[in-house]
Amino acid sequence: MGRKTYSLSAVAIAATATLSFSSADGAEAFAQVFEAEAQAADTQPVETAEDSVEIVPQDTVFISEEVVQPLPGEGDAGETPASDVTAAASLTELVSLIPDEDRMSEEMTCLAGAVYFESRGEPLAGQLAVAQVVINRAEDSRFPASYCGVVYQRAQFSFVKNGRMPRIRTHTEAWQRAKAIARIAHGGMWDSPAGDAVFFHANYVRPKWSYRKQRLAQIDTHIFYR
Repeated sequence: MGRKTYSLSAVAIAATATLSFSSADGAEAFAQVFEAEAQAADTQPVETAEDSVEIVPQDTVFISEEVVQPLPGEGDAGETPASDVTAAASLTELVSLIPDEDRMSEEMTCLAGAVYFESRGEPLAGQLAVAQVVINRAEDSRFPASYCGVVYQRAQFSFVKNGRMPRIRTHTEAWQRAKAIARIAHGGMWDSPAGDAVFFHANYVRPKWSYRKQRLAQIDTHIFYR
């Protein structure tokens, strides 16, 4: 894993994501699009979570063309870190430098939620890898073109039940770390060993699809593939 020197003023640009997507016309329209998109993707087993603020995507529409996630604009409020220039020597140090901001866009909340439910018990490198997979999928034309679209895609993340994310214990350190990891991954502030992976599974299972994919890395209990 490479070390990156970064500017916390740059974190101000990369810290939040206000990503624009076409609005679906009500819950029924979202469900129809959700169903159509799901048929194209591999099923990936992931671990469920039992935690108890419900997060449901409101304005996500899946599109077929590849879309690269834009960095948030300077006008975003509520997640602006200090302007000091600092070089982090480790991912742990970098996480500690990310300001704890409660206000997040829906897209960034979806990304942080995936980190929280999939890997909050993993090392920081493993959490970053999970975030990287979500980002990679959002930039891959085979998958929905938003973080929330990726997270809520049918039969991909087992912690999502009936199109809903479980309640997050927002007062916990695990959630604060997940939010910091999401910002770091979104801003490309630290290289992940998962690289361009778009699939992963726990090491105690071996799904059939894994034999057809290129294995890239194993980080703690998760194995990542392209």
